[in-house]
Amino acid sequence: MSDLVSLLQEFYREKLAALLKHQAGSRLVAQYDQNNTYQYIVNREDTQLSWVGQAIADLGGTVADDQAEPSRGDGHRRGDVSRAIFDEDARDAQAFVDRWRPRIDQMANARHARMLRVILGEVLEQKRFFEQALAGRTDLLGRRADVLGPSHGDVLPARWIE
Repeated sequence: MSDLVSLLQEFYREKLAALLKHQAGSRLVAQYDQNNTYQYIVNREDTQLSWVGQAIADLGGTVADDQAEPSRGDGHRRGDVSRAIFDEDARDAQAFVDRWRPRIDQMANARHARMLRVILGEVLEQKRFFEQALAGRTDLLGRRADVLGPSHGDVLPARWIE
């Protein structure tokens, strides 16, 4: 069990570092929809950390939340900061998955392995958000109704209105 606890603690530390990095990045991403995406990512990472932290506690381990938030955007012009952050975060997300997938595949505990695989899937979703932001997309979490325009779906069936 101690190997499992150590592995989960290491995963927790890396996810916490990513969350703190994304929090710092969110302060520098000014575009409204892209910033909302960072808020969504930070919220999901907080949930993921609660899962892993609970698993560690259930196994008798402890978690350390003593990491400091990193400084981001240094050395970039104001207009280039967001792009540099998106690019770095996309690369970091892929590196995280590449680093952890083989280790998770070797885990004997199916429950904890499944939990970590779910988190890896969400990290790949984050990577997609970062890549879309790099491409200039702002509809990262979906489109607003005022952007979609009228469609045949705008009329509710009569049975829904009654």
